[in-house]
Amino acid sequence: MRLIVLSLLLSAISAAPLMAAEPAPSAQAAAATPLVIGETFTIESKALGETRRINVYRPQPWGLDPKAPLPVLYMADGGIGEDFLHVAGLVQVLSGNGSMRPFLLVGIENTERRRDMTGPSSDPQDQKIAPRIGGSAAYRSFLRDELMPQVRQRYPTTDERALIGESLAGLFVVETLLQEPTLFNSYIALDPSLWWNRGAMLAAAAKQLPAVTRAQPRVFLASSGQPELAASAAQLATLLQQASPSPLVKYLPLPEETHATIYHPAALQALRTLFPAPPPASP
Repeated sequence: MRLIVLSLLLSAISAAPLMAAEPAPSAQAAAATPLVIGETFTIESKALGETRRINVYRPQPWGLDPKAPLPVLYMADGGIGEDFLHVAGLVQVLSGNGSMRPFLLVGIENTERRRDMTGPSSDPQDQKIAPRIGGSAAYRSFLRDELMPQVRQRYPTTDERALIGESLAGLFVVETLLQEPTLFNSYIALDPSLWWNRGAMLAAAAKQLPAVTRAQPRVFLASSGQPELAASAAQLATLLQQASPSPLVKYLPLPEETHATIYHPAALQALRTLFPAPPPASP
């Protein structure tokens, strides 16, 4: 028993210097706080039969009155985990460096993206991409009749409105341009999925051009290096540019970009092109 006690004492003595050498615990780190860049709210949508989350960013470049009414840029795929943050960054830097006029950015977070961004399709392959498709008309009603009035009620805005989307959301932008061209003043469609329903939207576009030309919206189209998407976007741009009188149409092919990388560089050019800031006043 004594040997056991002695060995324990020796162990304690030998360990003591090591224990004393351990650094003292550091001071408690300051508590982190949320990083806030905008606002978020929800809408109980009757048109869609569900609750939709809306994210809003208002840039504040130097010299802008915080209460000044702003035009509004609506974007599908507008969730925090989707495209909202990088488009908000573009709006911030471009309005801050004088490359574009300030816009209020309103992002709509997705629930069933392939339902909301697509019209009906008779193509069996299209019908396989999601449990439900063909809800674009209801989504447009949600924008027009529910979201836009809420935005006008909550924020100081002008009457100028723009819509931006990529891929299937770009398809929705084009469909809205052709079916309801007065709903927005500017339409930005990046790599739009015009293959939907075997290209029926593009095939019928010529019949809808008279209403588009009367509305005179501004249109920005861009395509990646994906051949089918590039060909259909170029064809749509040609149709719009040949209309008389022609709406303001800009087509930007970006063959070095893929379908996965086109959104940011194309959106940068679209915002600069469609919404340039006025030149500074002469001293």
